[in-house]
Amino acid sequence: MTTGLSGDLHGKIVIVTGGTQGIGGAAARRCAEWGAAGLVLAARNPEKGAEAVKAVEALGACAVFVPVDLAHADAASTIIAACESYFGRVDGLVNAAALTDRAGVLDATPDFIDRMMAVNVRAPLLLIQGAVQMMRRDKIEGSIVNVLSMNAHCGSPELAVYSASKGALSTLTRNAANSFLADRIRVNGINLGWADTPNERDLQTRIHPDGPRWLETASAQRPFGRLINVDELADLIAFLLSRHSGMMTGTLLDYEQRVVGAQ
Repeated sequence: MTTGLSGDLHGKIVIVTGGTQGIGGAAARRCAEWGAAGLVLAARNPEKGAEAVKAVEALGACAVFVPVDLAHADAASTIIAACESYFGRVDGLVNAAALTDRAGVLDATPDFIDRMMAVNVRAPLLLIQGAVQMMRRDKIEGSIVNVLSMNAHCGSPELAVYSASKGALSTLTRNAANSFLADRIRVNGINLGWADTPNERDLQTRIHPDGPRWLETASAQRPFGRLINVDELADLIAFLLSRHSGMMTGTLLDYEQRVVGAQ
């Protein structure tokens, strides 16, 4: 538990996509620890949703789970409507959910591309749209955090479509930040490096040459001797949601162990 800035989100209402596990789950718990009054957790699995709600409520915040598939065009409006119904307003939005499936330029199918862009770009855009409309209505100086990827800079060949989706979200982050300056609604993004998440563990166990030992091998090859963990990322997300990030907006933070452009 992080206590240094505990209470800084006191009374806030925050929507978190992918809020039942991994990055989103950790972010939701950290918001609760920092004093958020209510969390809207959006994801697909009801069982994980029930567990996540219990975890957040154990930390003193109210929580509601919204079962949605972000590939569906109406998912964002369902999430926004739930937030309106349960809490009546919104102060923060965390777009943490994403597809990370692999496909390169030559093997990507139209269906694959459509689903990747729907989840990774369209859903965050529509959620920003809905959240900002609520914030403007209530004159709330809110904060939005988009979880991006270092792959937005380029990405490996087998991640062409994923990288393109994160590149699109990167541009959207800056465009939205500029669009809502007059409303004092801040929009920032985090270009995340290689992180140890449940989805990554499942994927790498299947595709990495070392199988179940992939994490040990991968950690040994990183400058800090480990992968990024979701709890430290949650600290950064909560910081960007909070007043401690000041007037920061339109910023894309490279949260990685290597320096882009270094030889």
